[in-house]
Amino acid sequence: MHSIDYVLFALYCLGIVALGLWVSRDKSGRGKDTKDYFLAGKALPWWVIGASLIAANISAEQFIGMSGSGFAIGLAISSYEWMAALTLLIVGKFFLPIFIEKELYTIPEFVEKRFSTNLKTILAVFWIGLYIFVNLTSVLYLGATALNTIMGVGDGSTLIYAVIGLALFAAAYSLWGGLAAVAWTDVVQVALLIIGGLITTWFALEHVSPDGSIFGGFKAIYDRVPEKFS
Repeated sequence: MHSIDYVLFALYCLGIVALGLWVSRDKSGRGKDTKDYFLAGKALPWWVIGASLIAANISAEQFIGMSGSGFAIGLAISSYEWMAALTLLIVGKFFLPIFIEKELYTIPEFVEKRFSTNLKTILAVFWIGLYIFVNLTSVLYLGATALNTIMGVGDGSTLIYAVIGLALFAAAYSLWGGLAAVAWTDVVQVALLIIGGLITTWFALEHVSPDGSIFGGFKAIYDRVPEKFS
């Protein structure tokens, strides 16, 4: 990386944190309550919710983990995302209206109303532990691995610092600003993720293509490893 790369990366981080703090500020002067923090005051536009939903489901798991799985086992790994898309449609159409009507905002709340408070507590503790020690740690590690490679280190000496930096970066606006900060910054980040992913795919296909075209790249990959497409 060159100096300009570090400057742009720092500006991006500062911009995201500033945006998160700005959109979550108290604009009414009445003070913010838990509904503002956890539900963004129920004032998010539909397109922001959609963008945040996509961004929340895209991370290093997809860009690094699933890319590696695609290389190892082939295109079949894409069924993981197709299944998720279908599930979201079913939940949005049939389950979400019921949750909204009953004012249920989390699965533990549903479990409490349907079964018992004790079961709700067990489920909540289980999911918090699972998220912290499995999901969050793997995402931070994969993100740190990417930074370690991008920065040209490659020997893993900066992994722990990258993990801590990524965690502090996310906490800087999400813990302070709540859902509003997360959702609006997700709009920016999902745009960068999609555009960056498309550009990366374009360059990768051009690189392996004999004639320098993306379609030639697809054909070259298929001709070399047809079993990965079955």
